Amino acid sequence: MARVVVDVMPKPEILDPQGQAALGAAGRLGFTGITGIRQGKHFEIEVDDSVDDATLEKIAEGFLANPVIEQWTIKRVDA
Repeated sequence: MARVVVDVMPKPEILDPQGQAALGAAGRLGFTGITGIRQGKHFEIEVDDSVDDATLEKIAEGFLANPVIEQWTIKRVDA
C-alpha cells in the first residue's frame, strides 16, 4: 500500500478569485508582507502497488484536474 499526493493548482495565466479573496482577507486581518496567494486542491490517495505512474497521471488529468486551466504534480510518499 502506498500513499500518493496530487496537488492541483490553477495555471499561472488563469485568474484565481479565491486566492485574491484570501489575499485581501489576510491584509484586513493585519498580516503584512504577503504579496500573493493562489488556492488549489490537495488530494491524498491510498493505492496498492499495482497502480503505476501512467495510471496516476490519467487519474490526475482525467478526474482530479481540469487540464485546460489547471496543472498538477504527483508524488508518492511513504505509507
